[in-house]
Amino acid sequence: MEFWNITLIDSFFLIGILQDSSFPELVCFIIILLYLVAMASNGLLLMLIVMDNRLHVPMYFLLSQLSLMDLLFTSVVAPKTVIDYLCGQNTISFTNCGLQMFLALTLGGAEDILLAFMAYDRYVAIRHPLNYMIIMRPKVCWSMVGTSWFLASLSALVHTIYTMHFPFCSAREIHHLLCEIPPLLKLACAETSQYKFILYTTGVTFLLIPLSAIITSYTLVLNAVFHMPSTQGREKALLTCSSHMTVVGMYYGAAMFMYVLPSAYHNPQQDNILSVFYTIVTPALNPLIYSLRNKDVLGALKKITRKGPSGQRV
Repeated sequence: MEFWNITLIDSFFLIGILQDSSFPELVCFIIILLYLVAMASNGLLLMLIVMDNRLHVPMYFLLSQLSLMDLLFTSVVAPKTVIDYLCGQNTISFTNCGLQMFLALTLGGAEDILLAFMAYDRYVAIRHPLNYMIIMRPKVCWSMVGTSWFLASLSALVHTIYTMHFPFCSAREIHHLLCEIPPLLKLACAETSQYKFILYTTGVTFLLIPLSAIITSYTLVLNAVFHMPSTQGREKALLTCSSHMTVVGMYYGAAMFMYVLPSAYHNPQQDNILSVFYTIVTPALNPLIYSLRNKDVLGALKKITRKGPSGQRV
Protein backbone atom coordinates (compact mmCIF):
# COMPACT_ATOMS: atom_id res chain seq x y z
CA MET A 1 0.00 0.00 0.00
CA GLU A 2 2.90 2.34 0.69
CA PHE A 3 4.29 1.88 -2.81
CA TRP A 4 0.82 2.46 -4.31
CA ASN A 5 0.47 5.76 -2.45
CA ILE A 6 3.87 6.87 -3.68
CA THR A 7 2.94 5.98 -7.26
CA LEU A 8 -0.27 8.01 -7.10
CA ILE A 9 1.54 11.30 -6.41
CA ASP A 10 4.31 10.66 -8.92
CA SER A 11 4.62 12.09 -12.39
CA PHE A 12 5.76 10.68 -15.70
CA PHE A 13 7.87 12.46 -18.29
CA LEU A 14 6.39 12.44 -21.80
CA ILE A 15 9.23 12.34 -24.32
CA GLY A 16 7.19 13.01 -27.46
CA ILE A 17 7.97 14.11 -30.99
CA LEU A 18 8.77 17.67 -29.91
CA GLN A 19 11.45 16.48 -27.50
CA ASP A 20 12.96 14.10 -30.09
CA SER A 21 12.81 16.48 -33.06
CA SER A 22 15.76 18.44 -34.43
CA PHE A 23 13.32 21.23 -35.37
CA PRO A 24 10.85 21.39 -32.47
CA GLU A 25 9.63 24.91 -33.32
CA LEU A 26 8.61 23.81 -36.82
CA VAL A 27 6.95 20.64 -35.53
CA CYS A 28 5.11 22.66 -32.87
CA PHE A 29 3.85 25.08 -35.54
CA ILE A 30 2.63 22.18 -37.70
CA ILE A 31 0.81 20.61 -34.74
CA ILE A 32 -0.88 23.93 -33.91
CA LEU A 33 -1.88 24.39 -37.55
CA LEU A 34 -3.28 20.84 -37.86
CA TYR A 35 -5.16 21.21 -34.58
CA LEU A 36 -6.77 24.45 -35.74
CA VAL A 37 -7.70 22.81 -39.05
CA ALA A 38 -9.19 19.83 -37.19
CA MET A 39 -11.23 22.08 -34.89
CA ALA A 40 -12.44 24.33 -37.70
CA SER A 41 -13.24 21.62 -40.25
CA ASN A 42 -14.94 19.23 -37.83
CA GLY A 43 -16.81 22.08 -36.16
CA LEU A 44 -17.97 23.41 -39.52
CA LEU A 45 -19.09 19.96 -40.68
CA LEU A 46 -21.06 19.46 -37.47
CA MET A 47 -22.72 22.85 -37.90
CA LEU A 48 -23.67 22.16 -41.53
CA ILE A 49 -25.18 18.78 -40.67
CA VAL A 50 -27.24 20.33 -37.88
CA MET A 51 -28.42 23.38 -39.87
CA ASP A 52 -29.15 21.90 -43.31
CA ASN A 53 -32.28 19.73 -43.55
CA ARG A 54 -30.93 17.95 -46.63
CA LEU A 55 -28.20 16.46 -44.44
CA HIS A 56 -30.65 15.06 -41.88
CA VAL A 57 -30.19 11.50 -43.14
CA PRO A 58 -28.49 8.49 -41.47
CA MET A 59 -25.26 8.81 -43.44
CA TYR A 60 -24.62 12.36 -42.25
CA PHE A 61 -25.81 11.64 -38.73
CA LEU A 62 -23.10 8.96 -38.43
CA LEU A 63 -20.61 11.29 -40.08
CA SER A 64 -21.43 13.96 -37.48
CA GLN A 65 -20.59 11.47 -34.74
CA LEU A 66 -17.28 10.68 -36.43
CA SER A 67 -16.48 14.40 -36.55
CA LEU A 68 -17.34 14.73 -32.86
CA MET A 69 -15.04 11.83 -31.98
CA ASP A 70 -12.22 13.31 -34.09
CA LEU A 71 -12.65 16.71 -32.49
CA LEU A 72 -12.50 15.23 -28.98
CA PHE A 73 -9.66 12.82 -29.82
CA THR A 74 -7.30 15.51 -31.08
CA SER A 75 -8.26 17.77 -28.14
CA VAL A 76 -7.12 15.08 -25.69
CA VAL A 77 -3.58 15.24 -27.09
CA ALA A 78 -2.70 18.35 -29.11
CA PRO A 79 -3.35 21.18 -26.58
CA LYS A 80 -1.31 19.53 -23.81
CA THR A 81 1.52 18.74 -26.22
CA VAL A 82 1.76 22.35 -27.39
CA ILE A 83 1.27 23.95 -23.96
CA ASP A 84 3.89 21.70 -22.37
CA TYR A 85 6.42 22.62 -25.06
CA LEU A 86 5.72 26.35 -24.85
CA CYS A 87 5.93 26.23 -21.03
CA GLY A 88 9.14 24.20 -21.09
CA GLN A 89 7.74 21.17 -19.28
CA ASN A 90 6.81 17.62 -20.24
CA THR A 91 5.42 16.08 -17.07
CA ILE A 92 2.07 14.41 -16.56
CA SER A 93 0.73 13.19 -13.22
CA PHE A 94 -0.15 9.55 -12.59
CA THR A 95 -3.87 10.40 -12.47
CA ASN A 96 -3.83 12.54 -15.61
CA CYS A 97 -1.86 9.86 -17.43
CA GLY A 98 -4.57 7.32 -16.62
CA LEU A 99 -7.29 9.79 -17.65
CA GLN A 100 -5.59 10.57 -20.95
CA MET A 101 -5.17 6.85 -21.64
CA PHE A 102 -8.84 6.16 -20.91
CA LEU A 103 -10.06 9.00 -23.12
CA ALA A 104 -7.75 8.10 -26.00
CA LEU A 105 -8.73 4.42 -25.87
CA THR A 106 -12.42 5.28 -25.63
CA LEU A 107 -12.40 7.72 -28.55
CA GLY A 108 -10.17 5.52 -30.70
CA GLY A 109 -12.23 2.41 -29.97
CA ALA A 110 -15.53 4.20 -30.59
CA GLU A 111 -14.28 5.43 -33.94
CA ASP A 112 -13.13 1.92 -34.79
CA ILE A 113 -16.65 0.51 -34.27
CA LEU A 114 -18.43 3.49 -35.80
CA LEU A 115 -16.50 3.10 -39.07
CA ALA A 116 -17.91 -0.43 -39.34
CA PHE A 117 -21.45 0.87 -38.81
CA MET A 118 -20.83 3.55 -41.46
CA ALA A 119 -19.82 0.82 -43.91
CA TYR A 120 -23.06 -1.02 -43.12
CA ASP A 121 -24.97 2.22 -43.72
CA ARG A 122 -23.46 2.46 -47.23
CA TYR A 123 -24.29 -1.20 -47.84
CA VAL A 124 -27.96 -0.64 -46.96
CA ALA A 125 -28.14 2.60 -48.99
CA ILE A 126 -26.82 0.96 -52.15
CA ARG A 127 -28.16 -2.59 -51.87
CA HIS A 128 -31.58 -1.69 -50.37
CA PRO A 129 -32.28 1.92 -51.41
CA LEU A 130 -36.06 1.64 -51.19
CA ASN A 131 -35.93 0.43 -47.58
CA TYR A 132 -32.96 2.56 -46.55
CA MET A 133 -34.83 5.02 -44.31
CA ILE A 134 -36.79 2.16 -42.74
CA ILE A 135 -33.75 0.00 -41.96
CA MET A 136 -31.64 2.97 -40.86
CA ARG A 137 -34.36 4.66 -38.80
CA PRO A 138 -33.33 7.04 -35.98
CA LYS A 139 -33.61 4.39 -33.27
CA VAL A 140 -31.18 2.14 -35.14
CA CYS A 141 -28.73 5.00 -35.76
CA TRP A 142 -28.73 6.02 -32.10
CA SER A 143 -28.24 2.37 -31.12
CA MET A 144 -25.18 2.21 -33.38
CA VAL A 145 -23.69 5.31 -31.79
CA GLY A 146 -24.52 4.13 -28.26
CA THR A 147 -22.99 0.71 -28.94
CA SER A 148 -19.80 2.33 -30.22
CA TRP A 149 -19.41 4.50 -27.11
CA PHE A 150 -20.40 1.77 -24.65
CA LEU A 151 -18.14 -1.01 -25.94
CA ALA A 152 -15.20 1.36 -26.41
CA SER A 153 -15.51 2.94 -22.95
CA LEU A 154 -15.92 -0.46 -21.28
CA SER A 155 -12.81 -1.85 -22.96
CA ALA A 156 -10.89 1.36 -22.23
CA LEU A 157 -11.85 1.31 -18.55
CA VAL A 158 -10.71 -2.29 -18.07
CA HIS A 159 -7.40 -1.76 -19.85
CA THR A 160 -6.68 1.55 -18.15
CA ILE A 161 -7.30 0.19 -14.64
CA TYR A 162 -5.24 -2.93 -15.28
CA THR A 163 -2.37 -1.05 -16.91
CA MET A 164 -2.16 1.58 -14.18
CA HIS A 165 -2.17 -1.03 -11.39
CA PHE A 166 1.36 -2.15 -12.29
CA PRO A 167 4.23 -0.83 -10.15
CA PHE A 168 6.45 1.48 -12.22
CA CYS A 169 10.08 1.43 -11.20
CA SER A 170 11.97 2.54 -14.30
CA ALA A 171 13.05 6.04 -15.30
CA ARG A 172 9.42 7.22 -15.58
CA GLU A 173 10.14 8.49 -19.11
CA ILE A 174 7.37 7.61 -21.55
CA HIS A 175 8.86 7.83 -25.02
CA HIS A 176 5.59 8.66 -26.69
CA LEU A 177 3.35 11.62 -27.52
CA LEU A 178 0.69 10.56 -25.00
CA CYS A 179 0.02 7.99 -22.30
CA GLU A 180 -0.74 4.77 -24.17
CA ILE A 181 -0.48 1.18 -23.04
CA PRO A 182 2.48 -0.19 -25.07
CA PRO A 183 5.04 2.50 -24.09
CA LEU A 184 3.78 2.59 -20.50
CA LEU A 185 4.20 -1.16 -20.05
CA LYS A 186 7.91 -0.75 -20.81
CA LEU A 187 8.22 1.11 -17.50
CA ALA A 188 6.56 -1.61 -15.41
CA CYS A 189 8.83 -3.59 -13.11
CA ALA A 190 6.34 -6.46 -12.81
CA GLU A 191 5.79 -9.37 -15.18
CA THR A 192 3.65 -8.11 -18.08
CA SER A 193 4.05 -10.84 -20.72
CA GLN A 194 0.63 -12.39 -20.03
CA TYR A 195 -1.08 -9.02 -20.11
CA LYS A 196 0.73 -8.13 -23.34
CA PHE A 197 -0.70 -11.29 -24.88
CA ILE A 198 -4.20 -10.36 -23.64
CA LEU A 199 -3.69 -6.84 -24.99
CA TYR A 200 -2.58 -8.24 -28.35
CA THR A 201 -5.59 -10.57 -28.50
CA THR A 202 -7.97 -7.76 -27.56
CA GLY A 203 -6.40 -5.44 -30.12
CA VAL A 204 -6.72 -8.01 -32.88
CA THR A 205 -10.34 -8.71 -31.94
CA PHE A 206 -11.30 -5.05 -31.57
CA LEU A 207 -9.73 -4.14 -34.90
CA LEU A 208 -10.16 -7.16 -37.14
CA ILE A 209 -13.85 -7.87 -36.44
CA PRO A 210 -14.98 -4.34 -37.50
CA LEU A 211 -12.45 -4.36 -40.35
CA SER A 212 -13.83 -7.70 -41.58
CA ALA A 213 -17.34 -6.23 -41.46
CA ILE A 214 -16.14 -3.21 -43.45
CA ILE A 215 -14.44 -5.37 -46.11
CA THR A 216 -17.52 -7.60 -46.40
CA SER A 217 -19.85 -4.59 -46.69
CA TYR A 218 -17.78 -2.93 -49.39
CA THR A 219 -17.31 -6.14 -51.33
CA LEU A 220 -21.10 -6.39 -51.57
CA VAL A 221 -21.40 -2.66 -52.24
CA LEU A 222 -18.90 -2.69 -55.10
CA ASN A 223 -20.60 -5.70 -56.63
CA ALA A 224 -23.89 -3.77 -56.61
CA VAL A 225 -22.28 -0.53 -57.86
CA PHE A 226 -20.74 -2.14 -60.93
CA HIS A 227 -24.16 -3.52 -61.88
CA MET A 228 -25.88 -0.13 -61.67
CA PRO A 229 -27.47 0.91 -64.99
CA SER A 230 -26.95 4.64 -64.28
CA THR A 231 -23.44 6.01 -64.81
CA GLN A 232 -24.21 9.04 -62.62
CA GLY A 233 -25.47 6.83 -59.78
CA ARG A 234 -22.41 4.61 -60.09
CA GLU A 235 -20.03 7.58 -59.91
CA LYS A 236 -21.82 9.07 -56.89
CA ALA A 237 -21.75 5.73 -55.03
CA LEU A 238 -18.07 5.18 -55.81
CA LEU A 239 -17.23 8.72 -54.70
CA THR A 240 -18.94 8.26 -51.32
CA CYS A 241 -17.41 4.81 -50.77
CA SER A 242 -13.92 5.91 -51.78
CA SER A 243 -14.00 8.72 -49.19
CA HIS A 244 -14.99 6.27 -46.48
CA MET A 245 -12.37 3.71 -47.52
CA THR A 246 -9.66 6.39 -47.45
CA VAL A 247 -10.57 7.24 -43.85
CA VAL A 248 -10.74 3.54 -42.95
CA GLY A 249 -7.29 2.94 -44.45
CA MET A 250 -5.70 5.81 -42.53
CA TYR A 251 -7.28 4.87 -39.21
CA TYR A 252 -6.88 1.10 -39.30
CA GLY A 253 -3.37 1.24 -40.75
CA ALA A 254 -2.11 3.32 -37.83
CA ALA A 255 -4.11 1.41 -35.18
CA MET A 256 -2.96 -2.01 -36.38
CA PHE A 257 0.67 -0.88 -36.45
CA MET A 258 0.36 0.34 -32.85
CA TYR A 259 -1.65 -2.48 -31.26
CA VAL A 260 -1.30 -5.53 -33.52
CA LEU A 261 2.30 -5.36 -34.68
CA PRO A 262 4.54 -7.21 -32.17
CA SER A 263 6.52 -4.95 -29.83
CA ALA A 264 9.82 -6.19 -31.28
CA TYR A 265 9.05 -4.19 -34.45
CA HIS A 266 8.41 -0.94 -32.60
CA ASN A 267 10.81 1.87 -31.85
CA PRO A 268 10.08 5.17 -30.05
CA GLN A 269 10.78 7.39 -33.07
CA GLN A 270 8.36 5.53 -35.35
CA ASP A 271 5.71 5.33 -32.64
CA ASN A 272 5.98 9.07 -31.97
CA ILE A 273 5.46 9.91 -35.65
CA LEU A 274 2.61 7.42 -35.87
CA SER A 275 0.91 8.84 -32.78
CA VAL A 276 0.93 12.32 -34.34
CA PHE A 277 -0.65 10.83 -37.46
CA TYR A 278 -3.64 9.16 -35.81
CA THR A 279 -4.26 11.72 -33.05
CA ILE A 280 -3.70 14.98 -34.96
CA VAL A 281 -3.26 14.48 -38.72
CA THR A 282 -6.17 12.07 -39.29
CA PRO A 283 -8.76 14.16 -37.36
CA ALA A 284 -7.73 17.16 -39.49
CA LEU A 285 -8.00 15.27 -42.78
CA ASN A 286 -11.19 13.26 -42.19
CA PRO A 287 -13.71 16.10 -42.62
CA LEU A 288 -11.81 17.40 -45.66
CA ILE A 289 -11.86 13.95 -47.28
CA TYR A 290 -15.60 13.63 -46.70
CA SER A 291 -16.58 17.17 -47.68
CA LEU A 292 -14.33 18.40 -50.52
CA ARG A 293 -15.80 15.95 -53.04
CA ASN A 294 -19.28 15.78 -51.50
CA LYS A 295 -21.84 17.84 -53.41
CA ASP A 296 -24.37 17.74 -50.55
CA VAL A 297 -21.91 19.17 -48.02
CA LEU A 298 -20.54 21.76 -50.46
CA GLY A 299 -24.10 22.74 -51.34
CA ALA A 300 -24.94 23.19 -47.67
CA LEU A 301 -21.82 25.33 -47.21
CA LYS A 302 -22.74 27.55 -50.16
CA LYS A 303 -26.27 27.88 -48.83
CA ILE A 304 -24.98 29.04 -45.42
CA THR A 305 -22.43 31.47 -46.87
CA ARG A 306 -25.08 33.09 -49.12
CA LYS A 307 -27.10 34.05 -46.03
CA GLY A 308 -26.50 37.11 -43.88
CA PRO A 309 -26.45 37.23 -40.06
CA SER A 310 -30.25 37.37 -39.94
CA GLY A 311 -30.59 34.27 -42.07
CA GLN A 312 -31.65 36.27 -45.19
CA ARG A 313 -29.85 35.88 -48.48
CA VAL A 314 -27.33 38.56 -49.26
